[in-house]
Amino acid sequence: MRLLQFRPEGIYCVPGKFFIDPWRPVDMALITHGHADHARWGMKRYLCHHFTLPILRSRIGEDIQVQGIGYNEPIAINGVKVSFHPAGHIIGSAQIRLEYKGKVAVISGDYKLQDDGLSTPFEPIKCHEFVSESTFGLPIYQWNPVKKQNVELANWVIQNQAYQKTSVFVGYSLGKAQRIMKAVEGIAPIYVHYSIHKLNQAYESVGIELPKYEVLDFREDVKHVNQGIVIVPPALVDSNVIRKIPNMAYAICSGWMTVRGARRWRSADAGFAISDHADWNDLLKAIKMTEAEKVYVTHGQTAVFSKYLNEIGIESEEVKTEFGDEEEEVEVAKEVAKEVGGAV
Repeated sequence: MRLLQFRPEGIYCVPGKFFIDPWRPVDMALITHGHADHARWGMKRYLCHHFTLPILRSRIGEDIQVQGIGYNEPIAINGVKVSFHPAGHIIGSAQIRLEYKGKVAVISGDYKLQDDGLSTPFEPIKCHEFVSESTFGLPIYQWNPVKKQNVELANWVIQNQAYQKTSVFVGYSLGKAQRIMKAVEGIAPIYVHYSIHKLNQAYESVGIELPKYEVLDFREDVKHVNQGIVIVPPALVDSNVIRKIPNMAYAICSGWMTVRGARRWRSADAGFAISDHADWNDLLKAIKMTEAEKVYVTHGQTAVFSKYLNEIGIESEEVKTEFGDEEEEVEVAKEVAKEVGGAV
C-alpha cells in the first residue's frame, strides 16, 4: 500500500485516511501552518501545532473542531505514527512525519532553514519520501543572513527619517510583518494594519513577545504617523488606503525582490529580499539532509527544481497542487473596502 496519494482534494495518507493541507473540504485535515493556502475553511476536523491553533481560530472561525499538538509528540491515527516537527517557516509551522510498516514520509509544507528569531528553527527529518516546496527553486534566489537583512531594514528607516519621510513596509500579515517589527524595534513608533494586529494577538497568546505598536485605523486621519514606521499587507499597495499616509516612502519585503525589475513593477521606493521560504541553497541542503529516496515537488519552480534534483541523482517528481498564494487577499481586501468606503 502506498503511504501517500495526491488526490483532487489534496495530499492523502492512504492507511491513515486523512489529508495534509487539503484545499477542498475533507473529514480530517492535518495542517502544516496557518497561511491561507495551507489552512482552509470547511474541514470537519483539524490537527495542527499548538501555536497554529489560535491562528486557525482567528482566520477560519472560533467554532472549528481543532486539536493542537506539540513538536515531537507522536500520536497514532488509524495505525499510522504521526508527529509534527519544526519547519522554521512561521510560528507553529511544522513538517508532518508519517510512519507506517517501516516506511517514512515527510510533508514539509513551506519551510526555511534561516532562524528568524520568532519561528522554531527547522529540524531535518530522515525519510524515504519527502514532499517539498520550491517557491524560490532557482539559483538566483540566495538570501543574505538574517542579521544583515535586519540591519538593511533599520538603515532604510534611519535614512528616511533624515528626509522627514514615513517608512512604510509591505509584508505578509502572518510571519513577515512580525519579522519587520522585530528588525525596526526602537527606531520610531510602529503602526500596523488591523489584519496584522489580529495575527499579532495570536503570537502573543502563545507567549511570543512582540515590539510595542499601535493599530492604524485608516478610516480616521493618519497624519500622526508622519516619520514613523507603518507595516501593511500587500493588498493595500494598489489601494487608496496607502495614499493617506503622509510623506510616504514604501518598501516591499519579499524574496521576489531579488529579481531586478520587481521593485519597479510595483513602483516601490525600495525592495528587500526577505523571505520565509528556503532559498536555492537551503532547499538543496534540506532535501539532502532527509536522505530521501524520492522527492515530490509541490509548488513554485517545480519543473526546473525537479529536473535539477534528478540530474544530481535524487529521484524527483512534480506534483500539481493549489499551494502558493499565502496572503489572505480576500480577507484583507474586504477590510480595505470598509476603510475607503468601497473604493479600493
